[in-house]
Amino acid sequence: MSVEDIFPRGVKVTLGSLTYSDADIMRFASAFDPQIFHLDAEKAQASLFGGLCASGWHTTAGWMKCFVRFCQDESRRLAAEGRAVPRLGPSPGFRDLKWLKPVYAGDTITFYLTALDPAPQTRPDRRIACGIGSGENQNGEEVMRFENRVIEFV
Repeated sequence: MSVEDIFPRGVKVTLGSLTYSDADIMRFASAFDPQIFHLDAEKAQASLFGGLCASGWHTTAGWMKCFVRFCQDESRRLAAEGRAVPRLGPSPGFRDLKWLKPVYAGDTITFYLTALDPAPQTRPDRRIACGIGSGENQNGEEVMRFENRVIEFV
């Protein structure tokens, strides 16, 4: 069993969706990204964004939340079917993170992973699975994208 059984190469897999509320945006920003356009709806109107919007880090953390939940759900499903479950480890990092559009209060973002070819295998017991992580708002506009990498034990 490999990660390709969950994420076939070239297929855009839906991981899940999150709606970003005013309170969620301000709570995250207070703890991790205290810029005014993430903290104060009134002052955010005068900013470049023209309204309260989520930190890019908040959006990226939302992708991770949906990715982990999706992998856990798929692992339970495969185990219930009596199938082997892929063994995923930590991520050695990601590349080319882009926040393409603001995520405003009230936006619902759907997150995806499109698997790419794995990196060349350098150890007999593991490889690096690669993919494109992305998120789209309720209008189908891409708001974030990056190249994801995760260790897969083979």
